[in-house]
Amino acid sequence: MFVLLRLIINAAALLVTAWIVPGIHLGAAGPHPTKHDWATLLIVALIFGVVNVVIRPIIVLLSLPLEIITLGLFTFVINAFMLLLTSWIAQGMGVGFRVDGFLPALVGALIITIVSFVLSRVLTKTLYEQGTTS
Repeated sequence: MFVLLRLIINAAALLVTAWIVPGIHLGAAGPHPTKHDWATLLIVALIFGVVNVVIRPIIVLLSLPLEIITLGLFTFVINAFMLLLTSWIAQGMGVGFRVDGFLPALVGALIITIVSFVLSRVLTKTLYEQGTTS
């Protein structure tokens, strides 16, 4: 259940980011998305989730001195690189997701962080309340 919820949250965050940030391209964020575009969104969300689970902790550990010096703000740079890595992997797989450079990735990472945080809080609170009332 948790993995599916994280996949949906990642997909929603990526979709909102593609709508807002001009340098992030995703078919489902276009004016007339097809079923293929929605499938692409789920694949990109899955890639993004795997990158964040497998690679991000290693990078955070290796950059711990920078994290301490910047009081955690370097996390946004790491998140931007994770978004760029997701784009690189998706393009290598032939999936329609592209990030044009570091600045769109940095802004996108900020938006993904905010959207993911809000959705996680709302959805987990809702699921918790439903679990305690039933």
